[in-house]
Amino acid sequence: MPIPEILEDAADVRRLEIMTRRIVNNVMAGEYHSAFKGQGMEFNEVREYRFGDDLRTIDWNVTARTGEPHVKRYIEQRELTVFFAIDVSASSLFGSVRRRKRPLAAIVTAVLAFSAIRNNDRVGLMLFSDEVESYIPPKKGRRHGLRVVRELINEPAHRGTDIVSALQTFNRLQRRKSIVFLLSDFQQPNIRKALAVTASRHDLIAISITDPRELSVPNVGLINLEDAESGEAMLVDTSSPRVRVALEGRLRERHNAIRRMMRSLKIDHIDLMTDQDFALPLVNFFTARIRRAARR
Repeated sequence: MPIPEILEDAADVRRLEIMTRRIVNNVMAGEYHSAFKGQGMEFNEVREYRFGDDLRTIDWNVTARTGEPHVKRYIEQRELTVFFAIDVSASSLFGSVRRRKRPLAAIVTAVLAFSAIRNNDRVGLMLFSDEVESYIPPKKGRRHGLRVVRELINEPAHRGTDIVSALQTFNRLQRRKSIVFLLSDFQQPNIRKALAVTASRHDLIAISITDPRELSVPNVGLINLEDAESGEAMLVDTSSPRVRVALEGRLRERHNAIRRMMRSLKIDHIDLMTDQDFALPLVNFFTARIRRAARR
């Protein structure tokens, strides 16, 4: 079943749910839950010891009273809030090979949102351009998850990008510590401070979405490059090897600068390409996060 390139109606949302459900069940099963632990453990019951139980959980008082070993059982207190802040500016419509950035953001959001819903976590959404286009407070349940995905159908009213303002609005509205997935191409300058502030209050995970044409320039002669958000245009002679090398150098340096910034801020970063499978980078992220937690 092909993933819809553009979400136009409820039928597309339903198709996306079915498609992402397979990914959640087959690829993400257990990964999400292990990567995002709850806020603590709550006592549930005492039962008789079974082979393989952790000896550290033995309830010595009950064991002494009954003459049989008993262990304490706990349940995880999750009550996690997972929030998606998605850049829907004009640059998210760019795509040159497999799919455009915005449909990829929708697919990734659906996979993560349904993983959260499956784990009984609360899910919220904010779409932003240079204004906050929509805001859905976090709630639980499949119906709410579908509402979050369905919201991605709506066309934004503005073309620009203002990550700083979006994060400031989010921090004001969402005081409770949350897991925040920020999806963008991060092409806006001077966002470091806003990212640092949000990361200090929440568990911030940055997901970069990049098209291969934003890293390499083909030899297609004279082309008119236009900024999708500002409308600024520039005529470039791509038949010149010197021009291509210089332009590609600038593009790749900008891409690498985003990686370095996230690393220096200790923000988890997932780098996705529009022409590549997204499942493997997600699984690699969760695996690395689980290993990191185990070392603590």
